[in-house]
Amino acid sequence: MISGSSLILFAVISVSLCDDGHEMEEFLKREYSLSKPYQGIGVSGSSHWEQMGDALVTTDHVRLTPDQQSKQGAIWSRIPCHLRDWELQVHFKIHGQGKKNLNGDGLAIWYTKERMQKGPVFGNRDFFTGLGVFVDTYPNEEKLMEAQRKRYTPRTQRIFPYVLAMVGNGTISYDHERDGRPTELGGCNAMVRNLKHDTFLFIRYVRRRLTIMLDIDGQHEWRDCLDVPGVRLPQGFYFGISAITGDLSDNHDLISMKLYQLTILRSKQEDVEEQEVLIPSVDNMELLRPYTDAEGMSSIAIFFSVLFSMLGVFLLVVVGLVLYGHWSESRRKRFY
Repeated sequence: MISGSSLILFAVISVSLCDDGHEMEEFLKREYSLSKPYQGIGVSGSSHWEQMGDALVTTDHVRLTPDQQSKQGAIWSRIPCHLRDWELQVHFKIHGQGKKNLNGDGLAIWYTKERMQKGPVFGNRDFFTGLGVFVDTYPNEEKLMEAQRKRYTPRTQRIFPYVLAMVGNGTISYDHERDGRPTELGGCNAMVRNLKHDTFLFIRYVRRRLTIMLDIDGQHEWRDCLDVPGVRLPQGFYFGISAITGDLSDNHDLISMKLYQLTILRSKQEDVEEQEVLIPSVDNMELLRPYTDAEGMSSIAIFFSVLFSMLGVFLLVVVGLVLYGHWSESRRKRFY
């Protein structure tokens, strides 16, 4: 006979192939998952999830923020995750009365060392340690550049809402004014607001490879968003989801989060090579890489930059000729 606790931890198992062709099994981990009727959320120590801020639990969803200004809310797991390889499927909905680009600010999915700390990064603290996946619905930098009469080139311009990922090590700040561009690992546009069909986000972390996919077109098909190898995330961090509104607002609703443990056969050499990770990092990428956007300069700014550069060169040439003339004259006088 199976006990009640065994039923709670019972795993739903399926078999599939990972991107490199290796067979893997997927086990649904209920202690890290959240779905209707949301009985795992509570203030007692026995609950698996904890709510914060303006988050409100209903029978149909967890509303992280209402469609009101200056709100922020979050749901965090109480149990640290010690899985080596995992897959997270998030069912969410973003909707509100605001028209396009008159709504905000978005939501974030977290796997971090810290938990239950309010802050400016989609309702979570800045300088976080771990992984953040952001569904950003407002173009802060684009609006700032428009005010300065600057513009992006077609290659660098983004369409919002936009999904991006960032890995932080506790010393890196998320640049809100630039929509996270300086520290992003990659991303894609995602038209997720005010849709009548369901919207899903998929995060897979296996063999130190981070993959994000979306199902937002109502076709029940995943489409690629980003795929980054060499992402090193420690075990023992916490899953969470948060959202924030500012002067603009939206309803940010979580409908479900389902975490799957992935089991993949590894060789002994692979086990030796994959040493324990203590600090989050990304191979072959400086997390504090400099960010310049010369292509985002306006044509007027480029014109004046070139003009002043030419004037500077001309001035140097004139000064050099004058100094050379004085030196030649003094040298000639020494021979007479």
